[in-house]
Amino acid sequence: MRGLTGKRVLISGGTSGIGLATARRFLEEDARVFVAGRDPDKVDRAVADLAPVGEIDGMSCDVSREDEVVALVKAAEDALGGIDVLINNAGTSRHDSFLDITPDRWDRILEINLRGMFLVAQAVSRRMVARSTGGVILNMASTNALGGEANLAHYNASKGGVLLLTKTMAVELGPHGIRVNALCPGYIRTPLTSALEAEAGEEDEGAEYARSIPLGRIGRADEVAGAYAFLASDDASFINGAELVIDGGQLAVM
Repeated sequence: MRGLTGKRVLISGGTSGIGLATARRFLEEDARVFVAGRDPDKVDRAVADLAPVGEIDGMSCDVSREDEVVALVKAAEDALGGIDVLINNAGTSRHDSFLDITPDRWDRILEINLRGMFLVAQAVSRRMVARSTGGVILNMASTNALGGEANLAHYNASKGGVLLLTKTMAVELGPHGIRVNALCPGYIRTPLTSALEAEAGEEDEGAEYARSIPLGRIGRADEVAGAYAFLASDDASFINGAELVIDGGQLAVM
């Protein structure tokens, strides 16, 4: 992709699944990467595994905690010398019927998926505005931001919030030269989706989804990583306030 060489990239939720694949993709594009994740051991493992690919560092962070986000952004800036691209990827999910969701479970999903998205984006964008050099912020939404799915009311609500947060940020930050867009993946094979299948006792859920997707399969993490790379690149220089759906055509089905 054009314009990614040397870019300084912070990736939240960068230690597994889509985030880890995205860290690898940006390193392959000769960018410099700083990853964050809640588990310190997973951060260390991701950095060690990807160190042969390129320049990478990282630290643990709970994105729902403001003090930890402030520390994360400072550490990333100290390591990279600034942040040009934020991959705002941290998120979680679980299956609960609407009638059974407890307030605590509701709050935790929204704390990570929406509050965390806001806190990291605000902290990074403040630095970008202060530097007056522009930048790119890419928020992880979902096809669940565009349509409801049973047993995921808390997750659906959080991702719908991410989508409108993204559009509002694009309106306010565009004049500062900061592009803000969202990714809306469909069913992607990751450790999280595998854990959700096991939790629900539906080991073949991916195969069931595949039958509803025109391409006939579920997605791969590296395919979402490629979309992140495109939207961060100069090839997407006039794309702002948009959502890019990556679902194999699932939402196109009537």
